[in-house]
Amino acid sequence: MKQITLNGEFTLKGKGLHTGETIEATFCPAPDNHGYKIQRTDIEGQPVIDALAENVISTNRGTVIGKGDITVSTIEHAMSALYALGVDNCLIKLDGPEMPILDGSAKPFYDSILSVGLVEQTQDKDFYYVRHKIEVVDPETGSKLMCLPDDEFSLDVKVNFDSEVLANQYATLDHMSDFGQEIAAARTFVFVREIEPLLHAGLIRGGDLDNAIVIYEHPKTQEELDHLADLMGVPHHDAKVFGYINERPLFAPNEPARHKLMDLIGDMALIGRPFKGRIIATKPGHTINTQLAKAIRNDIKRREIQAPIYNPNAEPLMDNNEIRRCIPHRYPMLLVDKVIDKTDNYIVGIKNVTTNEPFFQGHFPQEPVMPGVLLVEAMAQTGGLLVLSVVDEPERYSTYFMKIDNVKFRQKVVPGDTLIFHVSFMTPLRRGMAVMKGRAFVGDKIVCECEFMAQIIKNK
Repeated sequence: MKQITLNGEFTLKGKGLHTGETIEATFCPAPDNHGYKIQRTDIEGQPVIDALAENVISTNRGTVIGKGDITVSTIEHAMSALYALGVDNCLIKLDGPEMPILDGSAKPFYDSILSVGLVEQTQDKDFYYVRHKIEVVDPETGSKLMCLPDDEFSLDVKVNFDSEVLANQYATLDHMSDFGQEIAAARTFVFVREIEPLLHAGLIRGGDLDNAIVIYEHPKTQEELDHLADLMGVPHHDAKVFGYINERPLFAPNEPARHKLMDLIGDMALIGRPFKGRIIATKPGHTINTQLAKAIRNDIKRREIQAPIYNPNAEPLMDNNEIRRCIPHRYPMLLVDKVIDKTDNYIVGIKNVTTNEPFFQGHFPQEPVMPGVLLVEAMAQTGGLLVLSVVDEPERYSTYFMKIDNVKFRQKVVPGDTLIFHVSFMTPLRRGMAVMKGRAFVGDKIVCECEFMAQIIKNK
């Protein structure tokens, strides 16, 4: 799958939820591997902030990212729309300190992205795959997020509030393609009991009944409720009637839970990669959401690349017979058993290391270890299959080493291991010359890596 950006620019204008200021946000296409970046055009030098989890500086009533003294808040609704639609690269130009709240949902962003369309780019998407259970817990609040392996990004969210109006709610999203219909229109919400403290803290100055669901569930006197209504500039409400005080009806009975799910998607966008896994969330919020995103970012930084997913039951793209038709190697030097994945830029091959390998007779009889040079040779053969896939009649060509650099051996390979080779182009193929990066994995662990240059030569 290729990376995706916008097919054109679009601009949205509205007031900020917390500042109440009128703010304009322009969403622009961006090049491959750009990611999400937000540019403050109202500040001298127009500084740019990467929308990544490590740049989150606050989660008080929204996700706030910052760089030095420059901040941008309430980014989660825009991020969720971009992430749900599979956009990898986007520059957002903002003339204020927060994203406009609009109607309190992701729908204006989502609809605007669809209106300009999406365009495929040249680089492959770099997914983050959940391989094992990941869990983040906050004992004080009872919040818990758990990630499990899945074939796509899916979520289950449970919310629980001390409220007769909004108690237990549940929302789920099995397919991101349903985001627009099921989740995008869910609005942010606030309890009446929270409004005055938030206003005193200098927040929600732009909040009103058009951009937030307001929930009245703890009794107040009519005078107290009228005072809050005047502070927010909204109509008075009968203090004896509990419930949702908005004139606009709920988008769905569980709209608050759906909004929490939307926020979680927006915060997960800050991992900087498309995500494949299922998140089961109990009482999610921006604080614990970004804790999970930061944990994943730390894992990404520790590993330059994740091991490819290998399903031994899946049909290979190339079996041993097809491999032998493409490259001239034969026993005992054919070191690739099958190919399970291939694009224009990379290839994934498999080698099952058995105790019957001939090199184990002398390397070493009492402690068999696969020679490192053969690991490099196996990666080169896998890379040869990638290079030869671009020529007609590949059986008439051979691929030869010209240079090997930066070889690292991290763990020994022994009988019973299944090697997974990931080989990718470092530069475009030119004049029959290929510069490639090879990595060998056993399970999730990288055992060897190197860079090499090879040349395609027609057989005599």
